[in-house]
Amino acid sequence: MAYKEQTVELTVSEMVEKVRLDSYLAQQGFKRSIFSDPGTQILVDGKPAKKSKLVSQGDTLTITYGQEVFEGLTAQDIPLKVLYEDEQLLVVDKEQGMVVHPAVGNHDGTVVNALLFRYGIGFDTGSSDDGEEEEVSLSSSAIRPGIVHRLDKDTSGALVIARTRESYRSLLEQFKAHTTGKTYIALVKGNFRIRYGTIESNITRDEKNRKRFTTCANDEGRSAFTEYTVLRDFKGFSLLRIVIRTGRTHQIRVHLASLNHPLVGDVIYGKEDGTTLMLHALKLAIDHPETGKRVVFTAPLPARFLSYVQSHRT
Repeated sequence: MAYKEQTVELTVSEMVEKVRLDSYLAQQGFKRSIFSDPGTQILVDGKPAKKSKLVSQGDTLTITYGQEVFEGLTAQDIPLKVLYEDEQLLVVDKEQGMVVHPAVGNHDGTVVNALLFRYGIGFDTGSSDDGEEEEVSLSSSAIRPGIVHRLDKDTSGALVIARTRESYRSLLEQFKAHTTGKTYIALVKGNFRIRYGTIESNITRDEKNRKRFTTCANDEGRSAFTEYTVLRDFKGFSLLRIVIRTGRTHQIRVHLASLNHPLVGDVIYGKEDGTTLMLHALKLAIDHPETGKRVVFTAPLPARFLSYVQSHRT
């Protein structure tokens, strides 16, 4: 699979009255899903615009967006830390430094490459973005082999993969509806006066740095909810348990940085400190696609947490 970015420029044709930007682009054949992709950038007459902006005849629209294209995928014998497996799903403890799927700069050595080796070329569980029933193969740009959610490259922990079409759809709906349970453990800079807190701030891509995200006004970006509990204080840093109701890109990192408590080892939202990122997806709760029963999977806390605490005790 590859992630290909492309830019399309068009001029709004003759129209009787102004229409919303997203409605106009849908009329031109663009899928509405591009608006929820944080990598999408839309300019109207050279200026960033929200999807609700009204456009009129003569406006110049520039749309930059990415598409995942499944081509040239190779199966690789990469060990996976399996937490659970049955005919419907696989749950692994993703190691830090491992990318979930091939993308620019990470063409192999990913979870997807490992899945292709584990299950063979017949591992075909995806569906088209518009949900239509169709026969697909791994060469189709429409499928995502079992991937229903992701963890950042430097975030370790519990990751679930669908093994059938039915499981894929069930899990995808659960993640979209925010009915899954996601608990993280993190080390963050500084100490807290309040032992428990919630952060409800919308998140959007940083216009000054496309690799970063930032909090924004509630009428912008995407909603995000994070709650944290201080488990233990250390000199200059704290151990937190974090529960997220949404799953925005870099959500935990952005929210904690907005409180001036960036994660230890976070070079994007904090300062270089010679340490790797201290964020781990500890637990993942889902409704089993076949039985409907609530199941919880736990990925043991990695050794890097204990090593950091021991090396920074005074």
